[in-house]
Amino acid sequence: MSNIRVAESAGFCFGVKRAIEMAYEAIGVEPKLYSYGQLIHNKTVTDDLASKGLEIVENLDGLTEGTLLIRSHGVGKALYDEAEAKGLKILDGTCPFVKKIHNIVHEKLANGMIIVGDGTHPEVIGINGWCENTAVILEDEEAAKTKEIPEKDRYAVVVQTTFRQAKFDKILEILQDRGVNMEIHNTICSATEKRQTEAEELSKTVDKMIVIGGKNSSNTQKLVEICAKNCGNTVHIETICDLVLNNFGKDDKIGITAGASTPPAIIKEVVVTMSEALENAVQNLGGSEEATFEQMLEESLVTLHTGDVVKGTVIQVVNEEVSVNLGFKSDGIIARGEFSSDPTVIPSKTVQPGDEIEVFVVRVNDGDGNVMLSRKRIEAQKGIEEIEAAYNEKAVVTGTVTSVVKGGLIAVVNGVNVFIPSSQVSNRFIEDLSVFNGQELEFNIIEVDRVKRRFIGGRKALVEQEIAAKRAALFETIQAGSRVNGTVSRLTDFGAFVDLGGIDGLIHISDLSWTKKVKHPGEFTSVGADIEVVVLEIDKENRRLSLGHKQLEENPWNEFENQFSVDSIHEGTITEMTDKGAVVALGENVEGFCPARQLTKEDGTTPKVGDKLDFKVIEFSKATKRITLSHVRTYEEAKRAEVAAEKAEKRAAADATKSTVKKINASVEKTTLGDIAGLAALKSAMEAAEAKNAKKAAAKEETEE
Repeated sequence: MSNIRVAESAGFCFGVKRAIEMAYEAIGVEPKLYSYGQLIHNKTVTDDLASKGLEIVENLDGLTEGTLLIRSHGVGKALYDEAEAKGLKILDGTCPFVKKIHNIVHEKLANGMIIVGDGTHPEVIGINGWCENTAVILEDEEAAKTKEIPEKDRYAVVVQTTFRQAKFDKILEILQDRGVNMEIHNTICSATEKRQTEAEELSKTVDKMIVIGGKNSSNTQKLVEICAKNCGNTVHIETICDLVLNNFGKDDKIGITAGASTPPAIIKEVVVTMSEALENAVQNLGGSEEATFEQMLEESLVTLHTGDVVKGTVIQVVNEEVSVNLGFKSDGIIARGEFSSDPTVIPSKTVQPGDEIEVFVVRVNDGDGNVMLSRKRIEAQKGIEEIEAAYNEKAVVTGTVTSVVKGGLIAVVNGVNVFIPSSQVSNRFIEDLSVFNGQELEFNIIEVDRVKRRFIGGRKALVEQEIAAKRAALFETIQAGSRVNGTVSRLTDFGAFVDLGGIDGLIHISDLSWTKKVKHPGEFTSVGADIEVVVLEIDKENRRLSLGHKQLEENPWNEFENQFSVDSIHEGTITEMTDKGAVVALGENVEGFCPARQLTKEDGTTPKVGDKLDFKVIEFSKATKRITLSHVRTYEEAKRAEVAAEKAEKRAAADATKSTVKKINASVEKTTLGDIAGLAALKSAMEAAEAKNAKKAAAKEETEE
């Protein structure tokens, strides 16, 4: 008895099937329907569509209205622009795999472009149209060896979807040998590769091989080529009419495959006819061979039920809504909210046209004929199983924090929301949990309730283990006096805690600065800030570290002791006023204090913040790091010196007058009443002394004014 085996993936690929379905759906709905070139390399289907009103056009000349159906091979960008300019409605039947190539080529327009494939094939012509027809097209190995390839920094390489993988690999090897710098995109359709692989394997096990498909079909020609290498008795037919049944015997092992443009009706017709002729009915091919193509197409569709988990191929992503071909009479839709549990996941950046994905059927008909799908539920089902396994095995999982909620965090692990209570986020209280938003965290699953879909995670034990290990390592290596870098983890009234990578050390508030009077650590640093410190003391027994920041530099008070000696005068700026006095900046890193009673200006007013004045150092204490200042003394002591000088001058003048009088008196005693000349001399001397004193007084008053 003869044995007929049909390749599993023989016939329609989903891209061609989708374009044909679009054509039948549009017939009778669109008043004028055109297809740009033949939708399929199959005369039976083409004639059937033409009889129902689909008109094939090779250009848009003369078209001013109607609907243009783009075939699965796709077209160049210029045709879209021309159709839009003419006001034509476009039904885009471009295969998602081909559309993916268009996107790659358009994005890489700035690079050089190499297309591996048949330069006369509509698919390759269309691809070239998305890079302004500038691509280097390589049809075979000989072209790869000899064709001129202009020198460029880098070429993007794409390949025709129906090209043979082995042939593509050889062409790439040749290009590499030629020193072409390439960014390779393997765009061979997975369905094509599968069809070719099955054909190769099947042709090795049979006596005779039948390849069904259009004479002009590129992918069918490749199937014929593959089968002929393994089976010398390979025949290529378009329909059953081309088959010579007398060439087949009842004991022959017969293999059948078909190109992507071959509808299921034609494959079935060949199988049934041969089976009847050879008296060997093929199982699972029930139904009449008299059925119409549309009926056969309907029979080829899969059956879906709510709750099914099926595989499909991404057709397009529009407004973050994913269309999926399921082999059903309607395409499936994944709404944005059903794509992933992680709101940060963007569908258009996760899947591309042509990608195969697994989906959950939410509803077969949403009222508009669409199949509602969910990818999120597939994630959740798998995720729950993985979370339960992690819980049982006490394994660590990784999740992304998507939101901060009351009492903790929500992290997504493989599509499942896990709640991490605030008490389990770390080994210590964290006031602001928002710092974790968007972060990837490792944690354990500490509670699972599948019925209530409640999953609780905890990091506390992990954090404590990590800290213990880091702490042990740190205490083994750290030494007093060493300088280390850390991050401020917490502030208190008495100091700042610094994380040194597994252990916190304390900088007491008095060890923050030599010169600044720090009232709270927040004036000096902030949580999260990087800081360099000196290890002052290590308490290994109690696992404590005392740190200092000011110790990074020498104590400036040693220098200040000479610079700000008592009675020295310095210019300072008032930075703060209190009831007790003013804080005065004496330089970049030193402050002094001026008591209120020492602050009054010479005109009796009180200075304000920002005023620059001279200050005298009236007290310096290196031990308490305190400089006491006085502004009053800078002008009061000058006044006292001036008064003292005036008094001294007056005393000198008075002494001089007394001396003169004494001399005169001595002269008078020697003069008799009868000595008229002596009396006259005495009078003149006294008048001269008075005039001299008066002149000095007048000169002094003039100087003071």
